[in-house]
Amino acid sequence: MSAPHERPTLAPSLYAYAKGLRDSGPDGPSPRRGHPLPDTARPPGRRGLRHHEARAAVTDILLPLLDAPDPARAAAEAERALAATGVVREQTVFHAAAAVEPPEEPAARARTRSFARHLVRTGTTVPGVSAGLGLLSRLAEPEDIPYLRVLGLLDGLVHPVDGALAHLDREAAALVWLIHRTQGEELRGLVDVLATEDRAAVPDRLLKIPTEARGVGPEVARRVAEAVGLAGLLRTDPAPGLLARAVDLLARMTSSRDYHAEVLRYGEAVDLYESVAAHAHRLPRDVDHRARLLTLALDLHSGASHLLPWPPGRREALHRTLLDTAAWPGPAPADPDGRRRADWIRRTARQLRAAPPDPPRFRIEVAVADPGDPDVVETRVLIDGRPLVPEAFGPGPGESPERLLDSGALRATPEPREVRLAEAYCTEGCCGALYVTVRREGEHVVWSDWRRPGGPVARPDLPAYRFDAVAYDAEIARAEHDHGWTWPARRTARLITAGLRDHPDLLTRWGLRQGWISTDFREPDTTVVTFTGPPLGGPGRNGAAGEPRQFLWRLPDDGTPPEERSAAALRRLAEEDPRGYPEASG
Repeated sequence: MSAPHERPTLAPSLYAYAKGLRDSGPDGPSPRRGHPLPDTARPPGRRGLRHHEARAAVTDILLPLLDAPDPARAAAEAERALAATGVVREQTVFHAAAAVEPPEEPAARARTRSFARHLVRTGTTVPGVSAGLGLLSRLAEPEDIPYLRVLGLLDGLVHPVDGALAHLDREAAALVWLIHRTQGEELRGLVDVLATEDRAAVPDRLLKIPTEARGVGPEVARRVAEAVGLAGLLRTDPAPGLLARAVDLLARMTSSRDYHAEVLRYGEAVDLYESVAAHAHRLPRDVDHRARLLTLALDLHSGASHLLPWPPGRREALHRTLLDTAAWPGPAPADPDGRRRADWIRRTARQLRAAPPDPPRFRIEVAVADPGDPDVVETRVLIDGRPLVPEAFGPGPGESPERLLDSGALRATPEPREVRLAEAYCTEGCCGALYVTVRREGEHVVWSDWRRPGGPVARPDLPAYRFDAVAYDAEIARAEHDHGWTWPARRTARLITAGLRDHPDLLTRWGLRQGWISTDFREPDTTVVTFTGPPLGGPGRNGAAGEPRQFLWRLPDDGTPPEERSAAALRRLAEEDPRGYPEASG
């Protein structure tokens, strides 16, 4: 008897299988993480097949069959051949098929579309259906949407279905993604009313989803906005509750804590910004709403939102509106979190108002995120007014000011120096980084020889940028001496770092090596000094034994000026082995 993958027509199509599951409970909740695939859906895989080899195998099968006179027969032949290759990863098959250029001639293009539809609607294996979805990503029409939505209920097809729907129906694509990727009762409740097309219940469910970062990440925020048609909802009903939720979701999309700048992937971002700015004055005048509005103003100024397709002058106008509405005029709230956020609003608003109205050729700014939604502190480079990192890189933020400014890394000398400007949200080893070589050439400073090791391949090549050396040096000096973005605990950390740079023996005398020195991510009012070395050898002994470990010395802000606080810390390092500090942990 033939193996299951050799006789796909004996099994029900994956579409029929998914439709049967849907029809068995049409009014029930959407399946969490999708319905499982049938056992016959995945043919045996082949070990040792490299990614480029797998894609080539898929392409070689599909190309001769695109214009076949009998699309149904061609689809069956393609599915048998795909199963035999051992390529089972749906994303590999989908992307290989999506890269195939369909014929231009109308009749041949129609046959290719029919071939893809037969794979999608009658295919019995994941590779076969994924190939059809990849072809349909260029050829799908509105009549394909119901079939794709049904297939999107199956675990294992979410990525191909999402990709095929993305350019055809963003709401449907977002719903498919949310069915498989959301957790938490509030989000599941929203997904369920969307899946049953109960549009009247959407606003109420939308107001119940969590607002904190851990509940809704940047991509979830974008998908929710797409699935509910948020820009249209807000145009129809700009009620304060819905408006506040729109501000929350849009602010989450601007976060750098994801693999993409999600606000740039949201097709209605400009419309949503317009609606938010037009009605921002209707929001409660508390610290939470003001902080979210200022987050949007900051991103319009120097973040990814700057790069959206703005009509002339609109970005600047919305930036001014949001900045004015977010201003904090009165005393700080009594609670520590509210006081911290109010201080951030004042500092950041001053920064934004002090920025030159006419952008210079080269500008450096430090961006600090809302303490209520912790994020990295990043150095943003603007060239001709446009933020460099989100345009040239994307998967992560710019490097910290300690790494780029305090170290003098951006100072130009005749000797070329390679500098890392940004690292992926995960790590460089996972998803890459952005490097540039900086050198002085006579009256100019040149940034050239760009590298994106392990980074996105779909970004355009970057040119060599030439800056006037005098203006460049002045901007670097201004940025290095600008402490307006800091707060006391961060200023303490920078002063301790500077002291150890001048006197490294304060740690080396104890056999220790300096680590990172900054503020706690979740507790920004706490300075953290890290160092590595072996544990203490015993009471009263400076000797050490055992494997090296990392130590953390935590210094909560006690109201002492940073200059005094850092000087006291450096004096203590000179007098006592820090491994013995009661407040240091190893």
